[in-house]
Amino acid sequence: MSSSSPPSRWPDDPRFDPLLMNIVQQARGIEPMLDVLFGFLRRKTDFFAGPSGEGSAAALATVSEAVRRHAQTADGKRAEEIEKKRREDEKKARRKKNKTEEEDRRRKKQTDEKSVAEPEVVEMGDSGGFDISGGSNIVEPPSAATEMPGKRVVPTSAAADPVSPAGEHDESKADDKVPPPLGNGGTVPGKYVWTQTLSELYLTVDLPTGTRSRDLTVNFTKGRLLIKLKGRAEPICDDTLLKPVLPDDSFWTLEDMNKLNIQLEKRNGMEWWEKVCTNDVGIDTTKIQPENSKLADLDGDTRQTVEKMMFDQRQKSMGLPTSEEQQKLDMLEKFKALHPEMDFSNTKIS
Repeated sequence: MSSSSPPSRWPDDPRFDPLLMNIVQQARGIEPMLDVLFGFLRRKTDFFAGPSGEGSAAALATVSEAVRRHAQTADGKRAEEIEKKRREDEKKARRKKNKTEEEDRRRKKQTDEKSVAEPEVVEMGDSGGFDISGGSNIVEPPSAATEMPGKRVVPTSAAADPVSPAGEHDESKADDKVPPPLGNGGTVPGKYVWTQTLSELYLTVDLPTGTRSRDLTVNFTKGRLLIKLKGRAEPICDDTLLKPVLPDDSFWTLEDMNKLNIQLEKRNGMEWWEKVCTNDVGIDTTKIQPENSKLADLDGDTRQTVEKMMFDQRQKSMGLPTSEEQQKLDMLEKFKALHPEMDFSNTKIS
């Protein structure tokens, strides 16, 4: 019987695994199993004689090449696993750092709010536009990276009458003091706690102690999320995602056999989500505080867009003009300066 090169599919063919595993168990080790294999080749084939009787040199070369090929494959897979674990560890560390920084910012904001003076009032006209007839109420143009802290826009009627109907003014003041969502996310009772950055979502699911990976079924497509735990009739989550994600860039890990961590990569990495799945209760995205340290990682155009979006979001939450609205006010002021003969007493911009 002459030897021949095995087909390329054989190294990963599982059909012989039970037979070979039985040999390993009966021989009580890998080296005895190799003795059984080579003993078979020596006794029942011409493997060591060579195809043309050259002797054992060809057999040694064949075995050496096979060992080299499989060792290279094993080393490659091991390197891939190490790299994958390194990336997961980095993302896990970054996620914990983000949570800590978000908590620190929230505590600092709550402390600062207690010491902030009564906000200055900038009046608005009855129609909801900015009343610039007297000139004294015109808001100074903010720069792209400058906030206008301590100012709050209220309607003229509300400024004239401190007791607004049905306590609407009191509700607005109370709503202004509501802290931003922790980690820019929220909690879905019975399911998960979630946080987010502009480009990623992080979900944490509490599990019974002793849970193993094989007890979990976690599937995510670009538009749906499924989380099932073995032994439970109902899935923890089986719902449509609010917006698309990138499944190939998303992953999940089991931590300490009692906590499931899921990271989902947003397809649109330039927007905030008010919830993870369509049936969840949403958060107020106007109160989100972005991770400023991440701005340095963006290119110039993207960073400018994000900073403008952040500025407009803060302005809206305080009732102040956005950058585009401020540009309209500036244009009107320039027009007034060029045409002093015109009457602008009833001019409003909304």
